[in-house]
Amino acid sequence: MHPADLTLTEASAAVRARELSPVDLTASVIDRLDAVQPRLGPYAAVARDVAHAAAARAASEIAAGGHRGPLHGIPFGLKDVIDVAGLATAAGSRVRAGHRASADSAVAARLAGAGAVLLGKTHTHEFAYGLITPQTRNAWDDGRIAGGSSGGSAVAVATGAATFALGTDTGGSIRVPAALNGVVGLKPTYGLVPRRGVTPLSWSLDHVGPLTRTVADAALVLQELTGPGSAPVPPLPEGDLTGLRIGVPDTYYFDRVSPEVEAAVRAALDRMTGLGATLVAVGTPMARYVQAVHWGLMVPEATAYHEATLRASPELYGPDVRVLLEAGTTVPAGDHLRARRAQRLMREAWIRLFAQVDVVAAPTVPMTATEVGRSTVSWPDGTTESVSDACVRLCAPANITGIPALTLPVGQDSAGLPIGMQLMGPPLGEPVVLRVGHAYAARYGDGVPAVAAA
Repeated sequence: MHPADLTLTEASAAVRARELSPVDLTASVIDRLDAVQPRLGPYAAVARDVAHAAAARAASEIAAGGHRGPLHGIPFGLKDVIDVAGLATAAGSRVRAGHRASADSAVAARLAGAGAVLLGKTHTHEFAYGLITPQTRNAWDDGRIAGGSSGGSAVAVATGAATFALGTDTGGSIRVPAALNGVVGLKPTYGLVPRRGVTPLSWSLDHVGPLTRTVADAALVLQELTGPGSAPVPPLPEGDLTGLRIGVPDTYYFDRVSPEVEAAVRAALDRMTGLGATLVAVGTPMARYVQAVHWGLMVPEATAYHEATLRASPELYGPDVRVLLEAGTTVPAGDHLRARRAQRLMREAWIRLFAQVDVVAAPTVPMTATEVGRSTVSWPDGTTESVSDACVRLCAPANITGIPALTLPVGQDSAGLPIGMQLMGPPLGEPVVLRVGHAYAARYGDGVPAVAAA
């Protein structure tokens, strides 16, 4: 096995035991990056000199007995909306031509403090305002979309071109590409991970979180991202869910879902009963308002951030993002305020739901990765939906309510494409969603090979 194929947990243990040097690990991951970049395009920019220097520094520190923790010497990718001092934060846009960040974002500073090795910036849909990431192709089929907007981060992790990566999630932008590329993605509780130094899309909905190969890896990264003084993530028990109540929505989450996705998720739920969990049918609070509330928050907030540049240089935006930003100028203030009120009511309703169950489990995305260039999805009930609307539909409730949501792979469709299952918990319920996800993966595996074929 090449070092690039190791999970974060495996690589961290080997580095700590001095069985693997950060220098050799980083060199292996960069070799993999060079192999996949021309075909799949996960990276917007590669900081080779920075990475090699950081790996050498980590190796020296560890050799001198100065091991800092589980991320020390571990190479990672950073979504290109997250600032690193001296590097460009291009956000996938011509608007940011010539940009250089003046300071580290909070998360970049925390990862640097943990001794992690930055490889470079991963591609994003322009300003994180889309679910495709057109610069990047799917890790399992280069004729398919990577998903977005953290598509570059997901593909880097899936192919071994990063041992872990960070993304952002406003309507599924961590979980969608994670599910479509067969990796793990965690959207933490709103506000748990700081967003200082991260280019905003929507202040009310934005989250920062990890993309990894395993649930245990996600727990390690989360611990470093939450910073000193945060509650530690408890050890994850192996394969036991005794006493856990898992809510299975009987509305919304299984509507307009492909048969293969539904079958894989329901099979995973059945397996969870074998681990001691109890399945409980639940409704989906305020489901009919999800799209209106999500758009009522996101669209005007995105336009407010881009107001000056949209007025001065509209031609620098891609057509799909420009039309969304221009649409935001037509949203009345009253509609945004009503969306804010509905957001509060929806959050309260979901919190009441978690008095009945410990987690809610559902599909992450209603279909597997679509072909590049395909714009719509047709469902058996005769309805047609845009690919972007389909991707965001099952993820948006966790953004509106701010609850933690974890996606992990639970199988593949007949074309060999990954299928993801989403686990949602109460606010600050990361320990329980990580426990459930890890218990499932420890007993049954993650449903796809550990690393996609490069």
